This record gives sequence, structure tokens and C-alpha cells, in this order.
Amino acid sequence: MAKKVAKTNAARILDKEDVAHEVLQYDPQDGKIDGVSVAAKIGYPAETVYKTLVAAGSSKQHYVFIIPVAEELDLKAAAKAAGEKKIEMVPVKEILNLTGYIRGGCSPLGMKKPFPSFLARQAESLDEIIVSAGKIGMQLKLAPEDLIKTMNGQYADVTAAG
Repeated sequence: MAKKVAKTNAARILDKEDVAHEVLQYDPQDGKIDGVSVAAKIGYPAETVYKTLVAAGSSKQHYVFIIPVAEELDLKAAAKAAGEKKIEMVPVKEILNLTGYIRGGCSPLGMKKPFPSFLARQAESLDEIIVSAGKIGMQLKLAPEDLIKTMNGQYADVTAAG
């Protein structure tokens, strides 16, 4: 009999909203929890695996950016998308207090409070993307449109690649 997968807040939200998704698990014991390593561990191309980044604008408003794991957030493009003069990444030590999640297990769903959220435009052309389930070792596979709808987000050009 298969071991029952513990639900995360992010997975519960998708269940409640009746959003089709799949929970993917990997072994984090080797300490390799960067997105590219996670993509390899779950057997999916890095272009389909997305990381969740939290940033703050010059207005002190916080924002969430979900981008492909092998890419970098373009801070100027992110500021433009958010309507801010400037955007800076939130220091790692502040992530838990702000979102309820730790680095490496930060899901775009189920944060302590909702923040304006932007999904990299590259996701628009994909049938499915993979994001953190809110716990190191767990990922969620779902349609980008469902993620946008569930997190009340929008697509934006926020990476160097566009």
C-alpha cells in the first residue's frame, strides 16, 4: 500500500478550489534543494519548474514573482510589472515571518497573507508548470492558468528572457 502523502496548505487550497493538480515528491536529504536540482530529482525539464521569489517595492508593498528555476528575476522588469520605482529581493531571514514558508519550500499559494503575484510570461505557453507545495521535498504540478486564478495573479515579463 502506498504511503499517504501529507497535505500542505497549498495542496489544501487547490483541493478546496477543485483545481486539478498532482503532488510530486523528492528526497531532500542530500541538501540539494535549488530549483535546477529539484527539476532533475522529479524528472522534469527545468523550463517547467518554477521558483517563488518574494520582493519588496520602494512603497514597502511586498510582491511574489514565480519564475523558471534556471532564470533570474529582472528587478527593473519586476518593478515595472508591479508599478513600483524599484524592487528589491526580501532577505532570506525575513521570508518565514512574512510568508509562513522557509527558503526552498516557499509556495505561491497559502502564504500568511495574499500579495500581488506575477507569473513569468513563459508559463503561458506551457500546459503544466511545477511550483513548491510549501514544504521542502514536495512540489505541485498544475496548469499555469489554474495557478493564476487560484493566487489571483497575472502574467508579466519579469525575467531577462522575457
